[in-house]
Amino acid sequence: MNGWKMATLASLLTLGIVIGSNAARGAGDENQPLMNRALTQLKAAKLALATATHDKGGHRVKALELVNAAIVEVEAGIAFDDVHGRK
Repeated sequence: MNGWKMATLASLLTLGIVIGSNAARGAGDENQPLMNRALTQLKAAKLALATATHDKGGHRVKALELVNAAIVEVEAGIAFDDVHGRK
C-alpha cells in the first residue's frame, strides 16, 4: 500500500475514533467543557501528526507519542473529577 493510501486510512481511522469517543462521552461533556475542548483539540492534533509526512527526523513520532500521553492524562483527569464530583 502506498504512503497516500496509508495516510488516508490512518486519517479515517483516527477520525472514527474521535467521533466515536466523543459520542460515547455523551451528556457529561457540559460538566467539564474546557477539559473536553482540550481533549478534542488533542485528538485533532493526533490526526494531523498521524497524517503528516514521515521525514521529520523523529520529531513527528515523538510529538505523536506526547500527544497520545496527553490524551490519556486528560481522559484520566475527566474520569477523576467525574468520580469525585469536581467540575
